[in-house]
Amino acid sequence: MELTKAENRIARNIFAVALQRELAKEMEVFNQILQKWKSEPQTDHRDSYYELFTAVKDFDKHIARRYDGLKNSWFYGTLIGLLADEIINEKDLTEYSEETRSQLINGAKRRNEND
Repeated sequence: MELTKAENRIARNIFAVALQRELAKEMEVFNQILQKWKSEPQTDHRDSYYELFTAVKDFDKHIARRYDGLKNSWFYGTLIGLLADEIINEKDLTEYSEETRSQLINGAKRRNEND
């Protein structure tokens, strides 16, 4: 499905919200790694550093794949992915028409059923 120009503007706003949610969620993961490092005395910090480095690198790849260079033709699929991954929810889609909202929600449900 192709979104209209007006729907694409809505999608861009949703992507901005979704990115902030993903960043906040992953920062908590990074914080847990650092708290573990602080609470467990270690003489060799390489394992903790590698764990943190790997988490940041993997998350950076995920964010780049999902948001960088996003073309208008990919917006619909990206919205479905965000819904399926529970980054956004039905409340975030209120600016869309009932038809578009329904198609996005059904697409996310189908995706989750296939996973």
